[in-house]
Amino acid sequence: MIRLLIADDHNMFVEGIESILKDERDIQVVAKCYDGGSVFAEIQKHQIDVILLDINLPGMNGIEVCKKLTKEYPEIRVLALSMYNDESFVTEILKFGALGYILKNTGKSELVRAIKTVYRRHSYFSDEVTETIMKSLVSPKDDQKKSRGILPKISRREKEVLQLIVQEHTTQEIAEELFISLKTVESHRRSLLTKLNVRNTAGLVRVALENELVSL
Repeated sequence: MIRLLIADDHNMFVEGIESILKDERDIQVVAKCYDGGSVFAEIQKHQIDVILLDINLPGMNGIEVCKKLTKEYPEIRVLALSMYNDESFVTEILKFGALGYILKNTGKSELVRAIKTVYRRHSYFSDEVTETIMKSLVSPKDDQKKSRGILPKISRREKEVLQLIVQEHTTQEIAEELFISLKTVESHRRSLLTKLNVRNTAGLVRVALENELVSL
């Protein structure tokens, strides 16, 4: 029996995966959590074989969680789960010990296959992710990219949020300016923190200005 922990900040998504897997005789969802820090609390309470780990978690993001897991719980296999198919995310979390990387549009049969493959300590990637990895190996990188680092794609809305953050707007002001909810603003902020590989607002501002992602 594969004992699975699901870590994702969307309640309905977690429940959906649990429902999909409920009839699998070889897989049992033994724990669920919705932020990075809770992963380690659940590991203390349950014996875990595989963690289905979202990259964009509040608090400690998935890459940070994976890095700590590899050091403290090397017996636990990590299968990264994300809506992002960015080279930087893939390479970073693999560097810190994840055995697989699948996208959130993955179907049931592939999800089950991925969990079982990672459990056997073999690598598993969605087809789109494999393509991204192959492109990263063959694509030449110019000197400018080398000096600045390769940044993942930022959506138009994320760029708008980032622009307002750089201009020192509060979360409330950003929500009002863009006609979106506070929760949506925070979701974009977390996504930016993860994509730009920084820990706080100061880091966002620094990277945004260094790479000319926004203007003052």
